[in-house]
Amino acid sequence: MQVEWLKRYMTQQHQGCQHEHAAEAQDAATEQDESGVSRRDFVKTGVAAGMAAGMAAGHVIGNPEKAEAAAHWDFPLGAQWWPSEWGPEDEAGASNRITPSKVLEAASLIRQGKVYRLGRVLEAGVPLFGARHVSITIPGSPTGGPFGAQQLMYNDEMFSGEIGQVGSQFDGLGHIGAKVGDTIRYYNGFTQDEVGGAYGLKKLGVQNCKPFFTRGILLDVASMKGEERLPIGYVITMNDVADTLSKQGINEPGEGDAVMFRTGHMQLWMEDNEEYNKGCPGPGETVARWLAERKIACVGGDSWPVEAVPGEMESQPFACHVIWITMNGIYIIENQFLDDLANDGVYEFAWSFSPWPVKGGTGAPGISVAIA
Repeated sequence: MQVEWLKRYMTQQHQGCQHEHAAEAQDAATEQDESGVSRRDFVKTGVAAGMAAGMAAGHVIGNPEKAEAAAHWDFPLGAQWWPSEWGPEDEAGASNRITPSKVLEAASLIRQGKVYRLGRVLEAGVPLFGARHVSITIPGSPTGGPFGAQQLMYNDEMFSGEIGQVGSQFDGLGHIGAKVGDTIRYYNGFTQDEVGGAYGLKKLGVQNCKPFFTRGILLDVASMKGEERLPIGYVITMNDVADTLSKQGINEPGEGDAVMFRTGHMQLWMEDNEEYNKGCPGPGETVARWLAERKIACVGGDSWPVEAVPGEMESQPFACHVIWITMNGIYIIENQFLDDLANDGVYEFAWSFSPWPVKGGTGAPGISVAIA
């Protein structure tokens, strides 16, 4: 994350959201059933218990070396996350969950044959994070020709920009790491020395990601709450997720699914880029951990980070990125246009996406589509 963005926006956003979190805490305290137990607390307690059990089973129990290491572990977001369930050399992460049975399940959701393009047009002037840029130029007009008796002419384009991190972008597993002690660690525990490279990542390049064709879920939280656009900094809670699933009448996410959050933030796209970039509504750490427990393959949304900014905890901005990408190998697809799906009431669909296999890339463009 670029330093200039953090300096420009994070302080004022943190201050603005402290009051909102305090108000939400008060709401949670009064939202109780007849037994005196808050439904929010019940859901969160269940999720936390499940995650704790999963961490214990996967990382400590039966492994004396890891048990000893855990006693000295100092990382705020959880226990040691490597090696992955697919082995210590795996670089594909949760795209491994797109199995033949998952593809067939997704195909069974196609009933109308209607295709929705979810990616936005890549063009100059789109909202960009920090100092990123995008530029497309035609070198000459036309670029070349004529050739042959038919006087053939042609045009080429020249692209300049962070190809995997602009527009409707897809975050690969080499995009996000976290410092544990004195060591920067990525998905599967790979270190900075193993991953980093001046001319493309040496490990975890986006070319390792397998194509997606899976069950997609739209969680239209904005509509569930009766809002056209959720306010910047709004943290989507487990209560919001449960209420949205209930209202939409669909089953909760399962292994290998792609989950898309609609917050209404996309209304600002190319209309007020300054406001779009300040921060955004989205899921917080609690929902992020729940999705990881559900073993989804990809999470997406109609904002630039697909998580609440500043976030659920002021001291841990962009925590969902670490939970999803670094700790669980779950991919993120950002800046998705979900309004057509919402307007048509399409909440469950086949989702198809294949990132460009850019060797050593931190992310990639690609065509994200929902097929209903």
